[in-house]
Amino acid sequence: MGYIYLALAIVGELLGTNLLKASNGFSSILETLGSLISYGACFFFLAISMKTINLNIAYALWGGLGIVLTTILSVIVWKESINWLSVLGIALILLGTIILNLYGPNH
Repeated sequence: MGYIYLALAIVGELLGTNLLKASNGFSSILETLGSLISYGACFFFLAISMKTINLNIAYALWGGLGIVLTTILSVIVWKESINWLSVLGIALILLGTIILNLYGPNH
């Protein structure tokens, strides 16, 4: 069940981050409120997930997947560009997340 809560935390982070971009520097009230609510839900579900998932695993997955998925959404939704060094950096973050999950303290 902890991983379901973690997935909800990641979705909340993605939604909150994209609404933060859409808020145009907090000048659009609906997007601003949506972003704040999404981040609140994100941290709520992240905290609940850590009842059953170790902090280092939960945070690595939350942060790593959040970075990768946010980057993908920024390219698709916001038409932002990305270069090969950015892709390399993201790949290294993903590799670190995978290594932590495979060989972390519980293995």
